[in-house]
Formats: sequence, structure tokens, C-alpha cells
Amino acid sequence: MTADSAGIRTAVVTGASSGIGAATARALASAGYRVVLTARRKDRIEALADTLPHAEAYALDVTDRAAVDAFARSLDRFPSVDVLVNNAGGALGAEPVATGDPADWRAMYEVNVLGVLHMTQALLPALTASGDGTVVVLSSTAGHATYEGGGGYVAAKHGAHVIAETLRLELCGEPVRVIEVAPGMVRTEEFATTRFRGDSDKAAKVYAGVEAPLTAEDVADTVAWAITRPPHVNIDLLVVRPRAQASNTKVHRSS
Repeated sequence: MTADSAGIRTAVVTGASSGIGAATARALASAGYRVVLTARRKDRIEALADTLPHAEAYALDVTDRAAVDAFARSLDRFPSVDVLVNNAGGALGAEPVATGDPADWRAMYEVNVLGVLHMTQALLPALTASGDGTVVVLSSTAGHATYEGGGGYVAAKHGAHVIAETLRLELCGEPVRVIEVAPGMVRTEEFATTRFRGDSDKAAKVYAGVEAPLTAEDVADTVAWAITRPPHVNIDLLVVRPRAQASNTKVHRSS
């Protein structure tokens, strides 16, 4: 297990400016990791980094391959890079396939699929060289089952799922684990509001009557647990939903 002279291992978390990414950064910092927070919103990740021990912020758009490669080179100053959490992603729109905006589909594919690809390709040499690397892909239950109005997001998260599944096969025998965590209904401050283009009423309806949707901290706790298993233990796929959600299309609502 590689670490610096102080025994600190390094984890990179994408999309760390809010929601699951920010919560995961906090959870890994609590577990003793040096955390490198990346996101487009520099002010947010810098503010979060200031509250964590051994944390750094790096403004980054995971859809920009040149920027990702430059970021990967900047990590050479660390003795090792041990963990990559591919969390950056998101949904845009809930229109049916017949009327979905191709620009929304393209944007979702860029961040949810190509963003994972860029970051994984750029950091994989360092993760392998660590002797005990971990790649985490935050997909979604949308990556495993379809639902009406979710075509673009479902397609993108299926892509993220396939990257994780294929990479695990291709890295068999190498000192790198590939973990996929697929959350179901998670209530964060931005996900649904972004999906519905700032319409807070539509966003609220997603969770209406659901007694206890997952929180960002619930998912972060799951991610940190999977990462901190002994090196020979790989959590291939972990689906996590609130008790009220039996599937993408069956949710218990009190009203």
C-alpha cells in the first residue's frame, strides 16, 4: 500500500463542488486521505478544501481532455495517486425520446461518459504504479434500468456502467480495483433543480411524499466504505436506494 512519508494516501474526487462529490471528499478526508477536489466552480472547491485536512482544490472541466492531462501531470508532485472517484455527472431534461434535445443528450454524454473516460485514462498509469489503485465510477440505477422521460440520462449512465464493467475485465491481474456505486433516489441541493433548468417546483415533485430519500452523505458513506475495504476485496457493483424506492419506477409516497 503506497503512501507518502506521513502515511497519507491521495484520492482525487471529481464534481466535488456540491452534493455527492463534496460529501465524498469529506468522507475520504475523515478516513485519512489527502483529497484533491476537482470541479469547474473553483470558489466552491477552494472553500471546501479549506475545511479539510491535507486537501487541495483544482478547477477542472472533465470534458476538456487537454485540461485533464495537465491536471494529471500536476499530480506528479505526490508520491502516489491511489484513488480516483469519478463523480462528475448530471442530468438535463426529462423529455421523451421523441422530443429530447440532442444538445442535452450530447452534454450528458460528454460529462457522464467521456468525462469518466478522460479522467480514468489520464490517471490510470499513476493508479497502477501505486501498487494498490482504486477507480470508482458513480453511475446510477438509471444505468441499469430504463424509465420514461430518462432516455438521455439513462443512455449516458449505461455508458458509465459499461466503462466500469469493461475496465474491470481489462485490468484483471493488475493492482487496480474498479468499483461501481449506483445510487437510486438521492436528494441533493442541485441535481433535480439542474435537470429541470432551475424549476424548483418540478424538482420538488421528484421527492414529494417520499419520507426519506437518500442524502449525499448516505452515498458518500457507501463510497468511502467500498474504498476502505482491504486491497484484495473489490466491491464490483453496489446499488444503494432509499427504503421507499423498490425500483426506478416504483416508489412509496405518503401522499
